[in-house]
Amino acid sequence: MKALTKTNFKFKNQTAIYNGKVRDVYSIGDDTLIMVATDRISAFDVILPEGIPYKGQILNQIAAKFLDDTADIVPNWKISTPDPMVTVGKKCVGYPVEMIVRGYLCGSAWRAYKSGVREICGVKIPDGMKENQKFPTPIITPTTKAEIGEHDADISKEEIIAKGLIPADEYEKLEKYTLALFARGTEIAAKRGLILVDTKYEFGKCGDEITLMDEIHTPDSSRYFYSEGYEDKFKKGEPQKQLSKEFVREWLMDNGFQGKEGQKVPEMTPAIVEGISNRYIELYENITGSKFVKADTSDILARIEKNLASFK
Repeated sequence: MKALTKTNFKFKNQTAIYNGKVRDVYSIGDDTLIMVATDRISAFDVILPEGIPYKGQILNQIAAKFLDDTADIVPNWKISTPDPMVTVGKKCVGYPVEMIVRGYLCGSAWRAYKSGVREICGVKIPDGMKENQKFPTPIITPTTKAEIGEHDADISKEEIIAKGLIPADEYEKLEKYTLALFARGTEIAAKRGLILVDTKYEFGKCGDEITLMDEIHTPDSSRYFYSEGYEDKFKKGEPQKQLSKEFVREWLMDNGFQGKEGQKVPEMTPAIVEGISNRYIELYENITGSKFVKADTSDILARIEKNLASFK
């Protein structure tokens, strides 16, 4: 299996390129972006050494579907998806904050809670909660948008407004959009026998209009549980069957890696890589209800160039 981990296209009217943890983003003129979802995979803010075949296609196609399915809630940046791994969209000025919304106590929030923390991003968490327990209502726990080489950091609504990162009236709109998007994602997931546990959204402004950016409801930005068996596993204190990138983090932690200085990424054998790829395909098919159709990977770069010929 082949994976695309690096691109270096030269498009007509290209003004800049930004290489994120997973995506390569090309600026075209003043108002257009070409976003290539590569097969890179990151965890603990570290890009892992091996790419995951079909991961970029999966993320791009799930994101495109959910951007279309939520366009009635908030305007989004997507214009078209000319290639399975590429989205062309409007260039926006991003807010320096990611909106993380949690419906259940798990992942990093549970790890903090277990250590005695009872307030996350200014949101108080009651005593006596258990791992994977549903919150009475979803909570928003924002993080700063980290610069390259830095870690995202928790931040409260009050701090965001006090520091002037986002004006108060605009932040209120972001909260409203975040909860509405999460409700829609929850509703769609439920129809597929899944629980949308938590996710993150990125917003920006396109002109004067608040706009939803980047990917939404993908396994890189979200965590899903299977509905079937959730209650039974919760009552017994057993791990939930889930579809998310958390299984990658758990594998890394089990092998002594949490992104800390001096730690070494464990060997990603072909079997490990294939297993991760299969888990991503499983999520795609579950969340979309459609069979995953693998794109031609014999020469991924040539395929993308052909599909983006109008930009060359």
